[in-house]
Amino acid sequence: MRTIAIAIFPGVQALDVAGPVDVFAEANNFLAADDGYEITVVSATEDAVRASNGMRLLADRTFADTNQHYNTALVAGGPGLPDGAPDPRLTAWLINVASRCERYGSICTGAFALGHAGLIDDRRVTTHWQNAPQLAQQFPRAQVELDHIYSRDGALVTSAGVTAGIDVSLALVAEDHGSQIALAVAKRLVVFAQRRGGQSQFSPYLSTPTDATSPVAKVQAYVMEHISERFTVEKLAEVAGMSTRNFARIFVQLMNVTPHEFVERARVDTARNLLESTDAALKAIAYDCGFGTADRMRIVFNKRLGVAPNEYRTSFQKK
Repeated sequence: MRTIAIAIFPGVQALDVAGPVDVFAEANNFLAADDGYEITVVSATEDAVRASNGMRLLADRTFADTNQHYNTALVAGGPGLPDGAPDPRLTAWLINVASRCERYGSICTGAFALGHAGLIDDRRVTTHWQNAPQLAQQFPRAQVELDHIYSRDGALVTSAGVTAGIDVSLALVAEDHGSQIALAVAKRLVVFAQRRGGQSQFSPYLSTPTDATSPVAKVQAYVMEHISERFTVEKLAEVAGMSTRNFARIFVQLMNVTPHEFVERARVDTARNLLESTDAALKAIAYDCGFGTADRMRIVFNKRLGVAPNEYRTSFQKK
């Protein structure tokens, strides 16, 4: 019997808990009793915990039960984790179990709790795409992988946002019992055993800065209004009203990407929206979005999203 612990706290994302629990529970239907999973939900107290969606969750054990052994220990995420320090009892529990179990890690923004426990320094990690830049800023020693559905670095396992907890749990089941068991569980849950592409295929890349009159905002607006055109750093610096060198430095500082990478991602985001909402030919979309050719768009899509444009359209086009 393999033991799984999932840590919860007030404001936890309910699906970060329910998704992994269902994966391991479903796996038990395909395994002998001695080979299955025993799942334990752990919290600071024995009182019910209110999740971010209002649901009440009840833990099986508390963080004070330090003698309990787990094969795998995971901390769920929650909307409030990126902006505040977690309960010290959770932090102490994470430090303790990480030193004793075979695998430990996080679902979604649970990576921030690991960071406060000092468990992601010099390690490859991922989290929800919206929170990845903040994770990298708060914990600069962590190697944040922005587009991974889940990441594995030795005993440490971390997942991207919310439903990616199902993906990483299926990966752990496959590791423990083989891909066929994981596939059987995925079929029961009506999910993919292994998703194609990274989490950026679900995320609109562009966001409006707080100050819409800032030089960076002007450049964003200019790029989107002229997305079919070719851009140089010199031209974008002119739009921003800055020297080329200063513009490149400030842009990277505020956006965490170079101007060139921003433009490429903006082209992908625009093409992605057209693929979802229109039946336009791929070569027309490629031209309108500034890729030039459908082949070039396919290369960039595979690099950025891990899927080709036609595959993306098949998966996400609005019917």
